[in-house]
Amino acid sequence: MFKFPAPPQSLGRAEFTAMLAFLMSLQALGIDTMLPALGDIARDLGAENPNDRQLVVGSYLIGMGVGSLIFGFLADRFGRRRVLLCGIAVYCLFDFLCMIITSFPAMIAFRFANGMVASAGAVIANAIVRDKYEGDAMARIVSMIATVFMVVPVLAPTIGQTILLVADWRSIFGVMFTMGIIMFCWVYLRLAETMAPENRQPLDVKRVAHNFRVIVTNRDAVGYVLGATLVFGGLYGYINCSEQLVAVHFGLGEKFAYVFGGMALFMAGSNFINSRIVETHGARRVSHTALLVFVVTGGLQWAAATYHPDAFWLFAPIMTVNLALIGFLGANFSSIALQPFQHFAGSASSLQTAMRVGGGAVLGAIVGSAYDGTARPLGMALFGLSLGGLLLILYSERGRLFRRRKGSIPQVER
Repeated sequence: MFKFPAPPQSLGRAEFTAMLAFLMSLQALGIDTMLPALGDIARDLGAENPNDRQLVVGSYLIGMGVGSLIFGFLADRFGRRRVLLCGIAVYCLFDFLCMIITSFPAMIAFRFANGMVASAGAVIANAIVRDKYEGDAMARIVSMIATVFMVVPVLAPTIGQTILLVADWRSIFGVMFTMGIIMFCWVYLRLAETMAPENRQPLDVKRVAHNFRVIVTNRDAVGYVLGATLVFGGLYGYINCSEQLVAVHFGLGEKFAYVFGGMALFMAGSNFINSRIVETHGARRVSHTALLVFVVTGGLQWAAATYHPDAFWLFAPIMTVNLALIGFLGANFSSIALQPFQHFAGSASSLQTAMRVGGGAVLGAIVGSAYDGTARPLGMALFGLSLGGLLLILYSERGRLFRRRKGSIPQVER
């Protein structure tokens, strides 16, 4: 693994939060900036089925899940900083390749690879936070990062739409390539290694298999990981079919970018609110309440799409509430699930992110492919998947919601 000189000084909390947020934003840029251009990409590269355009996003999401299995274990072996810098460099390479590609199958292959290396930012960022914080304080930091990060889904579709006004879709990849170069320089110059030398893990099959087994069998964590997988499956299903649903079915056309961004703004706001209340009320109480409300609003979306399929005035506010609730679920579920794994946080973050993102991406692709010209399949998915998530949380919590754990969570030893 390449060696990079250490930066001269450590980060303050504000810069630390901003850096990790923008690292995660590279991943989100690869999803949301593309949305207004999906029709142009599919047409220019010869995609035949109208639903094939979803693969430009879906393949990237699945790649994120697969890549998440790799980078956490590498970061536990070689340290956070070196692996992160290598991941960003390869991310830039695949952005460049997507910019010059000429066939749709090749685009899907490179998007899958691009998603794999984009996962390095999210996985290693979570491990870096776990290196420095724990408990509700960790949940607060993750929420603060997510607050900044969630501005990207608000702005990214508009950025993509603006680029399309003056250039073609290939320029969108050029912008992402440039952002990757900027982040590489920032991390190289300012981020110090956060992993304690004594926590480095040997990179061998037995150790990896042992860590996998420990992570997936820990009852305190596994329900939260799988529950988040189901909830994120509904979210990714919305992202996959959002352009067809909003721009085509509801007939909003080029207004799609502004509608998508406006809804996502509430998700950014809820992450900010979560960062302010989670240490007072506890990650469990906040996330359990949000999940129960999510089940209800998912059912309302299903009913609205069944009985009033063309009513955007019903779809939009219900979907906005669902997106806002994600802000009270994602950071808290992730923080709770990482608590038992201080000694191999990178491996735990890697596997857990792979399960959440990879599993959610596959579910999202299934939900998106079920698009039938209405929001009904999406509504069914939001309700059913969130209900399944609630059952999984009950498993981890041994049948009791809203408990605030006293003392530290028992740590799993290496």
